[in-house]
Amino acid sequence: MSDPLAEIVTLLKPVPSIAKLVTAGGTWLVERRELGTPFYCAVVDGHCLLTIPDRAPVPLGPGDFVLVPDVHQLTLSSLQLPPRGTLPQRLETSPGVFRLGDPAGPVELTAMVGHCAFQSGDRRLLVSLLPDVIHVQGQDRFMDLVRMIHAETVGGLAARDMILSRLLEVLLIDALRSAGGNTTSPGLLRGLSDGRLAPAIRRIHAEPGAEITVEGLAEAAAMSRSSFFDRFRRQMGVAPMEYVTGWRMALAKQMLQQRDASLAEIAESVGYASASAFNVAFSRHVGITPGAFAGRH
Repeated sequence: MSDPLAEIVTLLKPVPSIAKLVTAGGTWLVERRELGTPFYCAVVDGHCLLTIPDRAPVPLGPGDFVLVPDVHQLTLSSLQLPPRGTLPQRLETSPGVFRLGDPAGPVELTAMVGHCAFQSGDRRLLVSLLPDVIHVQGQDRFMDLVRMIHAETVGGLAARDMILSRLLEVLLIDALRSAGGNTTSPGLLRGLSDGRLAPAIRRIHAEPGAEITVEGLAEAAAMSRSSFFDRFRRQMGVAPMEYVTGWRMALAKQMLQQRDASLAEIAESVGYASASAFNVAFSRHVGITPGAFAGRH
C-alpha cells in the first residue's frame, strides 16, 4: 500500500544546514527571518517562548519538540521578554554551542535548535500539504534524534551529509505522524486522518498513471461526488484534481531530474496518453517544457 506521508518527505529531499546546542539565562530574545526554510527546537531543560506572527505564542518546556516546516519569521525568547531596544546577547562558546542572555548568570534553558533546507524543485506544493506548526510533548525519541543530528553536524565524520539527510527524513516523518489529525491546518495529515478521504488519497499516490476522476475518487471514499469534493477541499486545502495534477507533476520532475526514463515513459507513468499531452500539461503547470526543466536540473 502506498504511504503518501513517506513519499512527500522523500520528495522534499531534506538536507542539513545548522544544528546548535543552546543554553540561556536571564532575559533574552533571538529573531529569525528566512525565506521559507524549516526550523526545529527540542527543549532539554528549562522553559522558553516561541512566537510566530499571527499565531498565539507557544510556551515550551522540558521534553517539548516543535517543528515549523516553512518558517518566514519567528522569535525564540525567555518567558519574560527583555526590555524593548535591548541589544541581543549571543556568544558562541565552542563550535555549535551558543549562550544566550547573561553569560555570567545561571543556565536556565538548554535546548537543541536546528535549521535545514528542502532541495525539492516542487517544495512549495509539498510544504503546503504539511501543518504550519507541529508541537509534540513528552516523547523522548525526538530528543534522541535531535542529539544524533547535532552530534553528526559537529562531528565532521565520513558520510556526514548522507547520515544527516536520513536522520532528517526520520525526524520529519516521526514529527508529522505524531501531529494530531483534525487539530492541524488543512493538508495531507488532515486528509489521511479522515477515514473517508484516506483511501482516495492513497489511491492517488499508488496509481498516479491510472485514469483518475473525481467520480472514481468519490466512489473509493464511498461518498457522493459533491460531498467528496467539498470534504477533500476542506481537509486538504486544494481541490481533488488540483492535488492529482500537483502530485503527478512532482513525480514527473523527479523522473526528469533522474534522467533514467524517456519522455514517453514519464508521460505514461504519470497518467498522460502521449508525450505531447504531457508536454502541454507540464508546460502549463510548471511554466517551461519538460526538456527545458531537465536541462536546468
